Amino acid sequence: MPNACGDQQMIPADIACNLQANIQNPNKTAKFNAWKQTSQPRHASNWCIPSHPRQLLYTKHNPLPYAARLPQRQPMRSKMNHSLRILLGALLAFSLALPGWTVWAATWPESEDGAASAGFTEEGMEELDAAMRRIVADQDVAGMVWLLARNGKVATFDHAGIARIDDDAPMTRDSLFRIYSMTKPVTGVALMMLHEEGLWEFDDPVSKHVPEFADLKLMVSYDDEGNAELAEPSRHPNMRELLNHSAGFGYGLSGQDPVNNAFRDSRVLASSDLDQLIDRVAEIPILFEPGEEWYYSVAVDIQGYIVQKLSGMRFGEFLEQRMFLPLGMNDTRFYVQEQDRPRFAEVHNWDAERGALVQSPHRADRPSYLDPTRLESGGGGLVSSTHDYARFLQMLVNEGELEGVRILTPESVRIMRTNSLRDELLMAGGPDRPGVPGTGFGVDFAVIFDPAAANSPQGAGTYYWSGAAGTWFWIDPVYDMFWVGMIQAQGARRPGAANMRNVARDIIYDSLIR
Repeated sequence: MPNACGDQQMIPADIACNLQANIQNPNKTAKFNAWKQTSQPRHASNWCIPSHPRQLLYTKHNPLPYAARLPQRQPMRSKMNHSLRILLGALLAFSLALPGWTVWAATWPESEDGAASAGFTEEGMEELDAAMRRIVADQDVAGMVWLLARNGKVATFDHAGIARIDDDAPMTRDSLFRIYSMTKPVTGVALMMLHEEGLWEFDDPVSKHVPEFADLKLMVSYDDEGNAELAEPSRHPNMRELLNHSAGFGYGLSGQDPVNNAFRDSRVLASSDLDQLIDRVAEIPILFEPGEEWYYSVAVDIQGYIVQKLSGMRFGEFLEQRMFLPLGMNDTRFYVQEQDRPRFAEVHNWDAERGALVQSPHRADRPSYLDPTRLESGGGGLVSSTHDYARFLQMLVNEGELEGVRILTPESVRIMRTNSLRDELLMAGGPDRPGVPGTGFGVDFAVIFDPAAANSPQGAGTYYWSGAAGTWFWIDPVYDMFWVGMIQAQGARRPGAANMRNVARDIIYDSLIR
């Protein structure tokens, strides 16, 4: 069955509709000196960690040079320094909550700057807005909010339709959405913040930070009755593989093999908290030798646990104090506060018998998002607004900074948006799966290294992700722009519904003033 975006793909629905990618902007990378790696073992990653940031890497899937990472340094890891970081973060959050404090208040994007100032034709932006409204009017979705920005200017920030059919609540620019897997890049940024502090390295075994994984087993094969043959893996998955979904973990969202069945049977994604999630995952074998395949997995929930453990703060607390407050993301958290519930959009699906969209009933096995949760899922737990997520994306476009607040160094952002899969491996690829053409994976982002192969008009280096209820975004560093679209749609779609992602993308690139 086609997924919520109208595409039919053999990968999870929340990523199947936005198959795009990433490479560096040649104009931005020409200033670096190239450093060519002369050999690479089969299991080695394209993600080389040189000893100096001016040492760069060319590979087949990364044909342009990039700054691989910050220079190695000796971090200050004493308990005193670690405690001091936590104390300073708490003091910062407290100070921001005091009356009269306006530091880091969100001032962008409050209004549109106009098509021309953002580098688009007026006719193109009118066509884009009309196309999105038509998609809503045709009942492809109940409502939508969309935002397009280029060169730090907002070309369009608009909305259409309703947020909840049952009470006819209108969709507004400040509506709140379950962003599901668009939580993943947020988690990746958090983990990279701790990498900059020297608390972990890409070649670290995951078990160094999650000792519960020290005895992970490998599923070698299984029979028709679901009996699995297990063995010791040749090595343990490392942090790099955890970040690009090649570590071998399952998820339970799809697949009828013993590993994914075990994820469902043990209710990993319904764990009471991150500690229980880790304990349950530790009992389940990995699907393949680390680095050998790409498989959409529970890896980002594991990343959230590692952030919690290394920072000494609850995961949600770390995000709030270290990212959301500094960026002015005041709507983003793991639940909807009571005063904000009127802004919360509900999920809808197409009812064939009625020939209309209906509000989807709440599933008991899914979080309600109406109350604080102990399971702060780094893989899919956040609620956010278009405004907030646009600020997060503009921070990435700016290579880690927004309105004078720096979250990451430029080198860390470049690492995140650079393909790190080994040669010959593509996103969603494996021995019996060719993968998504022209598309690799970085740190919790899909990256397009070959737009022609990906059949995309986007610039080489575009990186993106999406959420299970249809939210989607992409960042094109070549044209210094990003798009974010927010909807809440799961399940069946209207027959003949438009592929809204391709519609929006194609109009945007046709409207560029180059």
